[in-house]
This record gives sequence, structure tokens and C-alpha cells, in this order.
Amino acid sequence: MYDLPDLSDPTLALFRAAMKCPFCNHEDTPVLDTRVSEDGGSIRRRRRCASCDKRFTTYERIELTLPVIVKKNGSRTEFDPAKLRGSLMLALRKRPVSAEAVDAAIQSIQEKLLQSGAREVMSGQIGELVMRELRRLDKIAYIRFASVYKSFEDIAEFQDVIEEMGHERKGRKRED
Repeated sequence: MYDLPDLSDPTLALFRAAMKCPFCNHEDTPVLDTRVSEDGGSIRRRRRCASCDKRFTTYERIELTLPVIVKKNGSRTEFDPAKLRGSLMLALRKRPVSAEAVDAAIQSIQEKLLQSGAREVMSGQIGELVMRELRRLDKIAYIRFASVYKSFEDIAEFQDVIEEMGHERKGRKRED
């Protein structure tokens, strides 16, 4: 348990008023107990309303904001992991890739977006990140996604991608 600050201190007025009682909406809800979760990802606080005397629990968690996606037409939309998963699953349909590998790919893409620090990202950048992950996961899924993403017009474009991947494979065999 932690020592509680003196909540009568005027410099802490912002913190006192920040959490209203969910029962009576009173603004004075001092913290009775504070604990860090086992994984260290959140802080649990037990509070008591000074007005109605009811107790409740609040949690503090880190909030990471992913950048807004700017589409080709200029419209903006929030990043949606479910949409990303849908695109990956469509390309990976009937392919031998585990759910854990898909989750890891989604996590990797989200981490790259967070690490970029950008507030906005062009949808094309997301497409490139997806292609990079699919190329690593499954070559057939990569070609499926690339054919739609890059709008292949004819069989020659498919052949170019397949030949490029064949050259990569030969290069890796020589290294072994």
C-alpha cells in the first residue's frame, strides 16, 4: 500500500475533482488504496465518496493512440485492427498460418505505427506494412494480397512477383 497524499492541499485540487462518484456525481472521492497490477500494465485504486460514502474501483491504464489513416481519396478514418485482421485473413484463407502468427503480424504493424510517432499515415503505408508481414508469413498469401493491392492488370505482373520471390529463395539457398 502507498502513502496517500494530503488531499486538502490546494495543488491537488485537479486530482480531487478529476474522478466523480458514479453513484451521486460528487467530486470528492479520495483514494483509499492503490495497487499496481501483476503485469504492471495498470493501477487499481479503491475510492470512497465523501458525500454518499459508497466505494468504487477505478483503473489507470496507458492509452496509446494509433495514427489516423488517410485514404487515397483524402478522407480520414481511425485505425481499425479488426479491418487489418480481415485483410490478413482474406489473403491467408486456406493457408497453413496459425492464429498466433496473425496476431503477431497485427501487433508488429501496430508497433511500427506507434513507433513512427506520426499523427496521420497514408493508407498506402499500411498496405506496405501488410505486404511485408504477409511476405514473411506466407508467399501465396503475399501474392494474393499484392495482386489486389497493386491492381495487377495482367499475368505478366504476377510472373514478375513470382520470379522476384524465386530469386530471393535461390539467394537464401546459396547462403545456407
